[in-house]
Amino acid sequence: MRTPGLRMDPILIQAAIAAALSFAHLHDLAAAAGQDGWKAWAYPISVDLLLVAAWRRLRSGTAKAAGWCWFIVALAASLGANVATASLLDLGHVPAWLRILVAGWPAAAFLGGTLLAHGTPDRDQAPVPEQDETPTPRVTPTAPELPVADPQPATPPAAAPVPPALVALARKVADDHRTRTGSDIDTPTLRTRLGVPLPLAEAIAAQLA
Repeated sequence: MRTPGLRMDPILIQAAIAAALSFAHLHDLAAAAGQDGWKAWAYPISVDLLLVAAWRRLRSGTAKAAGWCWFIVALAASLGANVATASLLDLGHVPAWLRILVAGWPAAAFLGGTLLAHGTPDRDQAPVPEQDETPTPRVTPTAPELPVADPQPATPPAAAPVPPALVALARKVADDHRTRTGSDIDTPTLRTRLGVPLPLAEAIAAQLA
């Protein structure tokens, strides 16, 4: 009976097979370069762990330059071991330069792992502090209020000069009105009898008073 939730993933199977082959190639190359015993088994673990650490740094989005650098170094070490074991090199007589590379790998892997684990993020990807988006109220300068001067009382216009002849005519009209009515003539009646504007009639009435 099949256990629920367990299924064979072809991608995982292929990845496991590829990892096992790469692991074996690195072990064989390290053993051929003079690293015997447990040291030969530690080399593939070191290469694979550095490759995974560099890939995680690339996925995190920080310090991508360091991530790409050590990812390429670990990938070159893995590919180089796979190619070297494909009968291109005589593993019975490993050249001196390859022995030097294999012997120097632990120091390079230690440096790469330390830098990936404790490296600082890129400056251009550092978090930007949030800014206060509250708009600053704009103050509009206002002109100072000037004191309002007290209104001056209106000065009545000066009376227009009345010709003497018109005053004499108005006096005759006023005397005639008094004779007929027994009362002094008022300004509207004087204006009507003389046919002059009201301001001029008022000035004439002032002369007759």
